[in-house]
Amino acid sequence: MSLDEQAAAWLKGLADSGLPPLNEMTVEQARVTYTAVVNDCGLAPEPVAEITDRTIPGPAGDIPIRIYTPEGLGPFPVLVYYHGGGWVIGNLEVVHGICTVLANRAGTVVVSVDYRLAPEHPFPAAVEDAHAALRWVGDNAASINGDAGRIAVGGDSAGGTLSAVVALLARTSGPDLLHQLLIYPATEVGYHTPSYHANGQDYFLTTDLMCWFHGHYRPDPDDWRASPLKAPDLSGLPSAYVITAEFDPLRDEGEAYAERLRQAGVEVTCRRYDGQIHAFTANLAGVMDEGRRSVVDAGLHLKRVFDGR
Repeated sequence: MSLDEQAAAWLKGLADSGLPPLNEMTVEQARVTYTAVVNDCGLAPEPVAEITDRTIPGPAGDIPIRIYTPEGLGPFPVLVYYHGGGWVIGNLEVVHGICTVLANRAGTVVVSVDYRLAPEHPFPAAVEDAHAALRWVGDNAASINGDAGRIAVGGDSAGGTLSAVVALLARTSGPDLLHQLLIYPATEVGYHTPSYHANGQDYFLTTDLMCWFHGHYRPDPDDWRASPLKAPDLSGLPSAYVITAEFDPLRDEGEAYAERLRQAGVEVTCRRYDGQIHAFTANLAGVMDEGRRSVVDAGLHLKRVFDGR
């Protein structure tokens, strides 16, 4: 399929802006630029019953989280959400809109996690914080009007990777998870797939940018906590909803992970959005109609899972 018209228009606007690629900026410049782009192009937040910022204990200090509570009495299911940004950029603000939409559509408390970033905190710091936040939710769900028996994890891009990894960790350490929402996750440290060769330049997320992210994050490519596709056993994991984009270099590894889950007996829905680029869902859905539809669809899918349907 050809590139979506709105995606093509956004890419042309980015090129015409003269803004250098993120990987040609300093880390701080990239963080500021990424946040500004999402503020301009991301989903507008919807009203929810309550939004609370707080910190929780982590392995190397407090972890900031933002808690979104929908209308209703509860206790609600809980979605622990991890933002994207290559483990180097990103924050609670870049997923503010999507968290409100998911809270409303799924009728769930959303706990958005501001895990430590590289290069200040290289691998596996993000994994450690992500896991600690999930464990905290499992132990303290009632305190946030949540149901400890209905917990899911989710995230976009690097956050999708973290979601897959903590789902694997939770299999042995708890809490029991009901679902994992993996939005164009990076599941392998490598650049060898057909989608990398076809889409590794000109579509916002490039091979050079992924190399820049990995250069700061410094993951061990053989450690499944960096490359969950290399985990030896995917059996016994919660059901998964995997979103990929046709013109995304990460497309093939996301779909390969979905297929490995399926082969391990895990219930999987894998949905490729043709014509779309990386970031169309979580970060660009304010200017891409298909991006917003994908968020709404993910929220409704989560609601069905939480409702046992």
